[in-house]
Amino acid sequence: MEKILPGKYVEISYDLFEVAPDGTENLVHSVTEDEPERFIFGVTKGMILPLERALDGLEQGREFDVPVNAGEGFPYNPDDVAELSKSIFMVDGKFDAETIREGAYIPMMTADGYRITGKVKKVTADHVVMDFNHPLVGKDLRFKGKVVTVRDATPEELHPSCGGGCCGGCGDNGCGGDNSSCGCDGCGN
Repeated sequence: MEKILPGKYVEISYDLFEVAPDGTENLVHSVTEDEPERFIFGVTKGMILPLERALDGLEQGREFDVPVNAGEGFPYNPDDVAELSKSIFMVDGKFDAETIREGAYIPMMTADGYRITGKVKKVTADHVVMDFNHPLVGKDLRFKGKVVTVRDATPEELHPSCGGGCCGGCGDNGCGGDNSSCGCDGCGN
C-alpha cells in the first residue's frame, strides 16, 4: 500500500466538526468518498497543519480523527477585511438594506471571477465593511475521515500550469529546451 508522503496525489473524505467550549460538536462540512478532497501532499497550500501532520505516512484506507485547536485552525488575515462602496450593493437604484445587514453572509465574486462569501461586519453611510476570512477562524475543530486514494502524482498534477505545453522558465528561452525540470513535454508542438 502507498503511504502519504510529500509529492503524492491524495484523496480524502471527512466530516468537519466545530467543537464548542463545552465539548459538543456541530457538523459543519462533509466531503464524501464519491467526491473526495484532492490535493498533492506537502505541495498544496492552505492545509491545516495538525491535519497535515496526522495524514503524513497514512496508507490508503486508513481512518483519521484529528482535533485542531483554534490557534492551529483557519488563520485570521486582516487583509481579508475590505471596506466596499455601498453602491455595489444597489438593487434597482436602491441600497439593499434587507439583505446587506450586520452579521449576514453574502455571496460575491472576486475580480478574477471566483465565488467567495463574506460576512457583513458593519454598514456605514457610504460603505459596507466585509470580512472574507474563513467562517471557522478562531474555532476548535475536529476532522474525522478516511484516506481514499494515495498514488504518485502525474507531471500535470504537479505542474498544472504546464497543460502539456511550455510552462516557462525551462530551457534557454523559457521554452524549447529540455523541460524535464518542470515536468513538461517540450513546447507542446
